[in-house]
Amino acid sequence: MITLTRKIGALTLAGLTEMGRMFNFILYAFYIAIKSPGHPRHVLKQMIFIGVRSSFVIVLTAAFTGMVLGLQGYYTLTKFGSEGMLGVAVALSLIRELGPVLSALMVTGRAGSAISAEIGIMRISEQIDALETMALEPFKYLVAPKLVASLLALPLLCAIFDVVGIWGGYLVGVKLLGVNPGAYFGEMQKSVEWKDVYSGVIKSVCFGGIVSWICCYKGYYTGHGAEGVSRATTTAVVMSSVMILIWDYFITSVLL
Repeated sequence: MITLTRKIGALTLAGLTEMGRMFNFILYAFYIAIKSPGHPRHVLKQMIFIGVRSSFVIVLTAAFTGMVLGLQGYYTLTKFGSEGMLGVAVALSLIRELGPVLSALMVTGRAGSAISAEIGIMRISEQIDALETMALEPFKYLVAPKLVASLLALPLLCAIFDVVGIWGGYLVGVKLLGVNPGAYFGEMQKSVEWKDVYSGVIKSVCFGGIVSWICCYKGYYTGHGAEGVSRATTTAVVMSSVMILIWDYFITSVLL
């Protein structure tokens, strides 16, 4: 019983230590990003990597997500004789929930894993130690640009996701199933409010910070060798995805 208690206590202390180190990591990253953000080309380079190069998978995912919403929403609404509300159902589902969440998950899988692996390889190859030896701040070149770029790129990707998803629902609902196009967009215009839009924007900004924070942290404190990098990358993707879903619930409960 004493041994079990000691193990539980050791795991609890290890978890609290890890949480404290992660919290200090993101605070210091924000401090460096504000105090010494570096050359804008570093942020622009990361925005191209995180945002532009993720646009294809965002558009593809958004199109089929909107089409599925249009299909399933139509057959659900026909049971209540409310096919004209299909545009509202598709738009609110995308703008409030699916757009920010799926955009963040896609960026986590495509860019987040690469960020974690890149920093992890720099750690095990002692490139980060070399920067510190030359009195250069690693956060200025490795973490801060990725953090700023994620905060800027995720809302833009979310907006693209929403627009493409709405048109995907239009393609299925109006062109394929025969919903009135005026009702599709008219009811959407009347029902979607500004608070729905800014809640999606707030979520996407928060998710961008979560993705860059966890992926950079796991790469920065990766283990030794190729196994350490692979474990850090896997942990970063899984942890980021779980945190996105958890944080989505808390933000939704506050903004409702």
